[in-house]
Amino acid sequence: MTERLQKILSARAVASRRAAEEMIEAGRVSVNGVTACLGTSADPDQDEILLDGKPIPKQQDFMYIMLHKPRGYVTTMSDEKGRPTVAQLVEDCGCRVYPVGRLDYDSEGLLILTNDGDFANRMMHPRHEVSKTYAVWVKGYHAAAAALLARPITLDGYPIRKPEVKLAWTEGDKAKFFVTIHEGRNRQVRRMCQAAGMTVTRLSRVSEGCLQLGRLPKGKWRHLTEEERAGLK
Repeated sequence: MTERLQKILSARAVASRRAAEEMIEAGRVSVNGVTACLGTSADPDQDEILLDGKPIPKQQDFMYIMLHKPRGYVTTMSDEKGRPTVAQLVEDCGCRVYPVGRLDYDSEGLLILTNDGDFANRMMHPRHEVSKTYAVWVKGYHAAAAALLARPITLDGYPIRKPEVKLAWTEGDKAKFFVTIHEGRNRQVRRMCQAAGMTVTRLSRVSEGCLQLGRLPKGKWRHLTEEERAGLK
């Protein structure tokens, strides 16, 4: 069955669809000896698909894992600045997996990684609105903070849905919240807190969809259970 090249490359865990499109545009991919272009389709079981002159990997069994990302790691497979990456934390999983979504360098918590490109795209597509809950430690807390944080504000010209906000504790101008959002705008929770007059001092994603971070130690990973995979799909 023929499919778009970028979908094939993503499914074979070569790269994300966006990165695969860039590879194709750069002339790095060929099908049966002909340099491919965006829009090219192929049958991965019948056609010879080469990346940089080498055959793409064969179809692997899909793997779905949860990582407890620590602070100080970038959510990429490699980093031009030489910073530690999440790829280094899962290199013993047995195959190449890549992150579903992002956690920024200074954030920690639940991160899904997989080699199933279709699953990753479904999880990240805005229409699915997979809820994510964060434990958020802040300074600059004030009496109106919770109400301001729970406002459905606009970020990057995009109106976010009303978040769910629970205040865990306060101590002077310091506080801890649990914040559930339904989008994945860049540094969304940090920017929401800033708009409410607070500064985030620590941020940890504790759940995503049906997944719970639980007691998974920082820097460690585990396979998702069949029930968890079914719940996400």
